[in-house]
Amino acid sequence: MSKPIVAIVGRPNVGKSTLFNTLAGANISIIKDTPGVTRDRIYAEANWLDKEFTLIDTGGIEPDSSDVILSQMRDQAQIAIETADVIIFMTDVRQGLVDADDKVADLLRRSHKKIVLCVNKVDNFLKQQADVYEFYSLGLGDPVPISAASKQGLGDLLDEVTGHFEHSEGDEEEDLRPKVAVIGKPNAGKSSIVNALAGAQRVIVSDVPGTTRDAIDTVIRHDEKEYIFIDTAGLRRKSKIKEELERYSIIRAVSAVERCDVVLMVIDAVEGVTEQDAKIAGIAHERGKGVIIIVNKWDAIQKDDKTIYRYTEKVRQILSFMSYARLLFVSAKTGQRLDKIFDLIDVIVENQTRRIQTGVLNEIITEALAMTPPPSDKGKRLKLFYATQVGVRPPAFVFFVNDKELMHFSYLRYLENRIREAFGFEGTALKFYVRERGEK
Repeated sequence: MSKPIVAIVGRPNVGKSTLFNTLAGANISIIKDTPGVTRDRIYAEANWLDKEFTLIDTGGIEPDSSDVILSQMRDQAQIAIETADVIIFMTDVRQGLVDADDKVADLLRRSHKKIVLCVNKVDNFLKQQADVYEFYSLGLGDPVPISAASKQGLGDLLDEVTGHFEHSEGDEEEDLRPKVAVIGKPNAGKSSIVNALAGAQRVIVSDVPGTTRDAIDTVIRHDEKEYIFIDTAGLRRKSKIKEELERYSIIRAVSAVERCDVVLMVIDAVEGVTEQDAKIAGIAHERGKGVIIIVNKWDAIQKDDKTIYRYTEKVRQILSFMSYARLLFVSAKTGQRLDKIFDLIDVIVENQTRRIQTGVLNEIITEALAMTPPPSDKGKRLKLFYATQVGVRPPAFVFFVNDKELMHFSYLRYLENRIREAFGFEGTALKFYVRERGEK
């Protein structure tokens, strides 16, 4: 089941990044008393009372005039409307209600999304109560007064936010069709691949509303089986600023990846794999999704007998954190190798849901320990008592040890490699947790 997405929208300097960092539990966004200092659309995992969600700090406004502020706020709100399940609309009690707030509120009202109106910088609820009442005129329900800097009122805010989750969860769980997110930089050919898959297979294609947001998904039937393709292309408001364009692609990727089982990470073969590709691919990796790296426009590359090997090495180098991902060189224009995509999706979905019996798993771990003994530190050696699988999508494992501080990252990677050699798990990330158990 995908996690609900919560987006924070608001004018410059109302405290969006401060709230984001407080809820995320880490100083991720840059905070500075100047409008527009949040350089990226940052996202993080958050939870409240055992309810997990993905939090997005829209940020990114760099105003030159009040007209530009309003225009960019509308862009922010539009992205939040398209991608989020719940929108926190943040205002500032000190600046009061301004024209930009009113116009963006009108846009949010028409979206029929779940909106939580938040009034920030309320340091004294009793003294500033009358100032908070002013925001009722926005027509977005009861304003929730908070102080993000001093962490006051956040419980009430999160109660309001998570109270809207019941309607956005659960619907997708019944739909067992594989969900495939197509992500990548703008102009890499994401839509072309989806269109080519639909056309080349001569299948019925129908547009159906996404179950948790307004995005349009494409259902493609192949060999009597249906797949839901989530296309993150088609940016409605393309910015002339490259940085802004990258922010749009990141926030859309977060939204699509949350909902999918398998990610098609599309790379432009002509441009080559870039650090921006790595940033987008990292979203899928962190969430433990199945991944197929699609190098598109392969027909446009002049080749010799070493080209594919050099290109593979470059991709593996930049995307080294997902060595498990399958790599496929295709051309949406000519249809080259597109037929292999469905087979790979089926294999990865099967691997994502594979379960390993505890006894069999521990036999492999015992062999791994014998081949390469665990590390020691200051005379104390790591002891691994046993391992067990605790989840799927992605497959997750727990190692019970005497001291988790002794479980070095490199040794955990070694154990992962042994598990992959024994059981495959091709195309999917694996999650590992290390817990201590008292020695007896």
